Amino acid sequence: MQYLVITSKHHEGFSIFNSAVSDYDIVDATPYGKDVIAELSRECKKRGIKFCFYYSIMDWHHPSQYVETEEKYRTAGHHQNKIHEDQRAEYITYMKAQLKELVDQYDPEVLWFDGEWTDWWTEPDGKDLYNYVRSLKPSIIINNRVGKGREGMKGLNKGPGYAGDFGTPEQEIPPTGLPGVDWESCMTMNDTWGFKSYDENWKSAETLIRNIVDIASKGGNYLLNVGPTAEGLIPEASIERLQGIGAWMKVNGESIYGTQASPFEALEWGRATRKAGKLYLQVFDWPQGALIVPPVESAVTRAYLLADPAADLAVKQTEEGLEITVPSQAPDPIASVIALELE
Repeated sequence: MQYLVITSKHHEGFSIFNSAVSDYDIVDATPYGKDVIAELSRECKKRGIKFCFYYSIMDWHHPSQYVETEEKYRTAGHHQNKIHEDQRAEYITYMKAQLKELVDQYDPEVLWFDGEWTDWWTEPDGKDLYNYVRSLKPSIIINNRVGKGREGMKGLNKGPGYAGDFGTPEQEIPPTGLPGVDWESCMTMNDTWGFKSYDENWKSAETLIRNIVDIASKGGNYLLNVGPTAEGLIPEASIERLQGIGAWMKVNGESIYGTQASPFEALEWGRATRKAGKLYLQVFDWPQGALIVPPVESAVTRAYLLADPAADLAVKQTEEGLEITVPSQAPDPIASVIALELE
């Protein structure tokens, strides 16, 4: 993985970092009493992983907010979350103070906002918050949930003029590429974001790897969730799937990292990505004899498998495009990658 986004404060308002403007945090309100975010930030920098934060605009714990509904519905309060207007400015000041702490203390690369769907949060509020965070660190990247721009779970902006630097599709992948639009699909490994002992509906490593390939072929990023247990342990099922992804990426990561969207509209057998001088073909359905590829703009000077880079594959130009002779067996049953070097 190239970057990590951790929840600094979720809807319930508890801060998992050392906050001077609140006692409702991991240092002041738990027996543990230490700042896990500081430890994780240092380790990410040591490992070359970009460190990023999730932060909820909605806050069920802050006295400025309440749930205006029947008593039996008070436990969640998502869309029912309201604000005392006379405390609105106070809460925004509080939120900005916490965000300044996050930027000043931990130097994150991304701020990933959520909980913006409440009625009382407006697009002008989002633009103001966006500009404030940018004033703290001009290079920081901010998602489109800072304001009111995103179109539901689809996650992409309703139109131009909204605050935020990238779209946030949730639990789905856009059906086609989005030229000129930066986006990141956020998904769970099973059905839930937090840990649930009874949620055993895990996506297979094959599904997750093919999701990575599909997203990269459309020009997006993949934000894959891990929900730790109450003891802070990553579930074994998550570890197994991450290890499966890691094994595939060790061989084929070149076709994912630093690439751009596929030049083809659709491919029956899989997906494609590209970077300067190279085209990568991620083959899901391995052919018998030859792989047929639509025409490409540049001449192919060499073709080979990332799993066996020393062995060249024969390429023939036909009326249909390229005909690449491949081995009888797929090197990888999930996705085998052929690299084409171009003039």
